[in-house]
Amino acid sequence: MPRQPLRMIDANLNRSSEGLRVLEDVARFLLNDAELGRRLRTLRHDLARQSKSLGVGLLSQRDAEHDVGRLPSKDRQPITEATSLRGLLDLVAANAKRVEESLRVIEELAKLPEMTSMLDSAGFEQTRFALYTLERDLISKVSRRDKVKRMAGLYVILDRQFLAGRDAFEIARQVIEGGARVIQLRDKQSKKGELLLVAQKLKELCGQTGVLFIINDYLDLALAADADGLHIGQEDLPLSVARRQLPIDKVVGCSVTTPLQATKAQNEGADYIAVGSMFPTTTKKEAIIVGVDIVKELKRTISTPVVAIGGINENNIAEVVAAGADAVAVVSAALGQKDVKGAVQKLVAEINSVKGKCQNK
Repeated sequence: MPRQPLRMIDANLNRSSEGLRVLEDVARFLLNDAELGRRLRTLRHDLARQSKSLGVGLLSQRDAEHDVGRLPSKDRQPITEATSLRGLLDLVAANAKRVEESLRVIEELAKLPEMTSMLDSAGFEQTRFALYTLERDLISKVSRRDKVKRMAGLYVILDRQFLAGRDAFEIARQVIEGGARVIQLRDKQSKKGELLLVAQKLKELCGQTGVLFIINDYLDLALAADADGLHIGQEDLPLSVARRQLPIDKVVGCSVTTPLQATKAQNEGADYIAVGSMFPTTTKKEAIIVGVDIVKELKRTISTPVVAIGGINENNIAEVVAAGADAVAVVSAALGQKDVKGAVQKLVAEINSVKGKCQNK
């Protein structure tokens, strides 16, 4: 058998396997995404299986010492800003392309008459197309990673009906000055045109202050206002549809009342889970009371951030945070107070105090 095709296949199999390992470790260790890690691991194992027939023949033809493409140290291009990776997204993209290009080389070589009996060109093609989908899913997760990490602390739902005519922008400013990390705009009654103007102003304010801005329910509004994300309930637009329609750098949150719903939402692409109601609440009288223990259960069973919601106030917020909630969502505990900024500051201080005690245990 000609030596050159085997050397090329060996080199490209090594590139593919190495690149897949990098992507798998990003999914496993940096994103804590078991499903993505499993899919990448399966792809890597499939690749090894497809080339198993070549056996030691590949190693027999390996000659790294005399590879003309291996430049001496003195001739290698120095690492500059233009040639170095600038972040995790670059790392993922570079390794995905490395694998895809290598698979294409193997796929073409497998079509040679002397190779068709040992390698299945169509199999490598299928692996390459599977990686295209995995690349998108992985980059999608990585691009939202920073937003997801900011899903912590106090999450204030700016319910315009609860505001009863008060200026949403001014209240949002007070909420932000008080230390809230996330603001969600919720309005079930206003016309979309009016609501878009409000959303655009809030998005600008949140962008200037580093606060996440989430739109409740309305996918079209989230897109039009360029919000950081969308929050949906069990009876709203299906999560899989919302995830598909939103740009890959936008987060999606989902309300749940059971662990089964939480697991399903995570598997369908939810970036955070809002669970409740923790306690009886006046802002949503039909809410199902699930209790604080469900927070502990979700923290054991899902990897996405858990936002506790429903009836939380200054008197019981410590219990929710101690249970493990990554963030705590409130409406009346902040917006129902005369001094909104002061109320938010007290809630934030309580969150920080409890988290500090938990970390020191």
